[in-house]
Amino acid sequence: MLKKVKSDYWIKFLGTAGARFVMIRQLRASGGLWIRSGATNILIDPGPGSLVRCATSKPKLDPTTLDAILLTHRHLDHSNDINVMIEAMTEGGYKKKGVVFVPEDACGTDSVILEYAKAFPERIEILKENAAYQVNDFSFQTTSFLHHPCQTLGLKFRMRDEIVALLADTEYFNGLEESFGADTLIVNVVFAQVRPGIQHLNFDDVKKIVDTLKPKRTILTHFGLTMLKAGPHALAKKLSWETGLSVTAAIDGMTLSF
Repeated sequence: MLKKVKSDYWIKFLGTAGARFVMIRQLRASGGLWIRSGATNILIDPGPGSLVRCATSKPKLDPTTLDAILLTHRHLDHSNDINVMIEAMTEGGYKKKGVVFVPEDACGTDSVILEYAKAFPERIEILKENAAYQVNDFSFQTTSFLHHPCQTLGLKFRMRDEIVALLADTEYFNGLEESFGADTLIVNVVFAQVRPGIQHLNFDDVKKIVDTLKPKRTILTHFGLTMLKAGPHALAKKLSWETGLSVTAAIDGMTLSF
């Protein structure tokens, strides 16, 4: 029997890998985000190794306690372990429980969820733009679609008295900041420098976003090779000094408490 975590409010980074080469080489883990909100457990973006990261977490995370699994988008580094995590959440399909939230193109003709696994959760819910959703006592909202090669949504939710925003994969565009005002901003930053034509944020984009939104704390994650080479912690420290705001680079296994 796995030890169950106590009722609390926190986010655990089961991985901070961004882009395919960091994921493929597992230079950083790619397990997604586990959210504990009171007595509710939600897993966001279970990429490759998510199940293993739950088993090796300290304390261990029991996937049979999950109440929901949520995808911001269908790309492999965010969705690879969705089927095994559905099986784990439902104890091999023997206990019909939990909700799976996915964008429409993640559950269509080229579904990331295998047909047999679709019957295991209580329901599969298609995420829409600018919509509100509820799982037990946990509620969240989606943003408008971001600028990425597939349907990709940002998220906002409350943890105790704080609003948390998750800025998922996207290129920068005018008006991006309007959807992500929050006390805590978690932002996927793949590139250290500008990479024209590739729809991911770079560090200069993040500077602009943080300077505009001025969140109480910003957590950088989802690093590509250029970010790892530049040093995420050094860049976070630099941005914190320049803005006077709290900016931290996430590491695998880090827990953010509320």
